[in-house]
Amino acid sequence: MRTFLRLEFLYQQLLYNSEFDADWATRAAMSSLLEVMAILTRGDVRSDVHKELDHQIANLERFVSQPGVDSSRLEALMRNLIESRDNVNAAGTQFMQPLKDCEFLASIKHRSSIPGGTCEFDLPEYSHWLRQPFARRQKDLRMWLDAIRPVCDAVIELLWLTRESATTFEETAKKGMYQYNMQKQVHSRLLRVTLPVESPLYPEISGSQHRFTVRFLEWSTIGSRAVQTGRDVRFHLSIC
Repeated sequence: MRTFLRLEFLYQQLLYNSEFDADWATRAAMSSLLEVMAILTRGDVRSDVHKELDHQIANLERFVSQPGVDSSRLEALMRNLIESRDNVNAAGTQFMQPLKDCEFLASIKHRSSIPGGTCEFDLPEYSHWLRQPFARRQKDLRMWLDAIRPVCDAVIELLWLTRESATTFEETAKKGMYQYNMQKQVHSRLLRVTLPVESPLYPEISGSQHRFTVRFLEWSTIGSRAVQTGRDVRFHLSIC
């Protein structure tokens, strides 16, 4: 799930920055693309995504014959997941190969490990590409995006379903601390802590598969360290 969350974080940045004409936005999109590539080439993420899709489809199939279920909504969810699985299958195990074989991306990746290594005097070809018309840059970005889109879109779909499947309940952190012991028969994948937008606090979560702790910290300025609040905090908790 941590890998999926990181992919979601980077993929959303990539999609957002790829829509802006400024060359700085294109640079940001390229940085996100290289980080997505690094994750997708480390381990078998595609296989993990496929297994999770199978797991979620099997979970939903158990509700098909149960009374009181919105059948049209269930069918739509299953159809989306099956379509995502088909797209991941169609991408194949070598879906990253075109990006790995791209010398242009390889040169940017190599220099990106050096602070300021993608400057014009280091990568004149990259700077020249950034000066191309927006339509040309978007065409190239979309070509690279098409290679990773099936897996990344499936991750977005899976995380959405995981988040939406949880029941949210209100809890209180006594003097800024909350502890929860997980039930042995419950296999949880994700925790969500929600505070009011105007809250001056932020949560810090630590734990394992057996229990977790949430500490609510008070932030004042960047010049001072955040400290755990001494008051009770009401918040919403979702265990997905």
